[in-house]
Amino acid sequence: MTQADIGLIGLAVMGQNLVLNIADHGYKVSVYNRSPERTDAFIDESVEDRPIEGFYSLQDLVASLSRPRKVMMMVKAGAVVDSLIDSLLPLLDKGDIIIDGGNSLYSDTSRRTKALKEKDILFIGTGISGGEEGARHGPSIMPGGNVEGWETVRPIFQAISAKVDGEACCDWVGEEGAGHYIKMVHNGIEYGDMQIISEAYQLMREGLGMSAQACHEQFSKWNKGVLDSYLIEITAEILRIKDSDGEPIIDKILDAAGQKGTGKWTGISALEMGIPLNLITESVYARCLSALKEERVQASTLYPREARILPENKEAILEAIHDALYASKIISYIQGYMLMREAAKSFEWDLNYGGIALMWRGGCIIRSAFLGEIRRAYDERPELSSLLQDPFFELAIKRAEPSWRKTVIFGIESSIPTPAMSSALAFFDGYRSARVSANMIQAQRDFFGAHTYERVDAPRGQRFHTDWIHSDGKDTLASKKV
Repeated sequence: MTQADIGLIGLAVMGQNLVLNIADHGYKVSVYNRSPERTDAFIDESVEDRPIEGFYSLQDLVASLSRPRKVMMMVKAGAVVDSLIDSLLPLLDKGDIIIDGGNSLYSDTSRRTKALKEKDILFIGTGISGGEEGARHGPSIMPGGNVEGWETVRPIFQAISAKVDGEACCDWVGEEGAGHYIKMVHNGIEYGDMQIISEAYQLMREGLGMSAQACHEQFSKWNKGVLDSYLIEITAEILRIKDSDGEPIIDKILDAAGQKGTGKWTGISALEMGIPLNLITESVYARCLSALKEERVQASTLYPREARILPENKEAILEAIHDALYASKIISYIQGYMLMREAAKSFEWDLNYGGIALMWRGGCIIRSAFLGEIRRAYDERPELSSLLQDPFFELAIKRAEPSWRKTVIFGIESSIPTPAMSSALAFFDGYRSARVSANMIQAQRDFFGAHTYERVDAPRGQRFHTDWIHSDGKDTLASKKV
């Protein structure tokens, strides 16, 4: 019997669709699931004449694989992954490859890569984006970890990934947990993108009094221009669908958003590295606030919104919302790239930023028309510190800025929250300010804690302290170099 090219463990929806995708590209796949009933159901319902075979023990699964054996896990992140690795280790030999295709925390992947290298097992932590549809027909794949295993899995991964202009949306990301880190940042950008779209939707529905159908038509129109993206596309589709009573199903969905943690991880990493991801973190907080449904309902009776007359200049405001959505969307990606650059420095990863944009151009949730411009920007200037310094994005932001401000003001005047759009604008205003209010913060820190400060008339790095407390009522104090 011909041995399988790869084994896959975990037959939930993503795992099943990846197996079918791999098999449809001519590779033989062995599958295993902890519950044998799921294995049976998958084999009975989906395999047909595809080169897929089910197994009911890890030992038999591993024995069915060609060498070096490639075992891909599609299981819940965390302790389950570690337990499964421990079960696989006695069955594997030097040079065999374990692939984690779940949403694992990057630091766990780094730890596993190092630990398994000591046992001569190659570990690849792989971010996969695109949901179940992408898994079935072509996801974005972000592999990282032990590079020695990359050439072995490359043909399979690049065959099954999405393609844009003939190029696979899959390439090597970097060492240790780099693949899962880039997927984490991808998900953080996704949080931001979803939040600003939902804010635009609420401004349209409540601020402009538009119906779900009218919003559907508007988002469909926007998806043909600079906002062309997967999330805009599905937003338009969502607004089109009606419930069994003929009413828009969007109006039947409870306004309490869930989350699985990757957006939170992105915010935590940004705090650890000192990178201002305020749009993305505000998007996480917006979901947390949405979960306080009962409290919000109660508060709405205490602080009711004032009735407002719908504006007459509806079309002008709608155009402004479009521009604000575009500018905020750009900021979401800019912040994500700033975080990736800092992570590369911190962990000594050699990240290809243009290549990452290519991987995100197809198959994934955040695929967007301007990812091609991001790739171009980093291909032309690999050391670019921020996309705000690239001519394309500079012009786009400058054109959108007046409408961006008008939209945020419209939201405030309408009592409609726009935390992501507002924080994106605040980030932009801070980033482009030669001088901000942090001098007052430094003075306060020095006053109560003698934390010292730098001066504008001294070289960077020189520290000073003022004895603010023992001034004896004098208005003029001498600062001392520390």
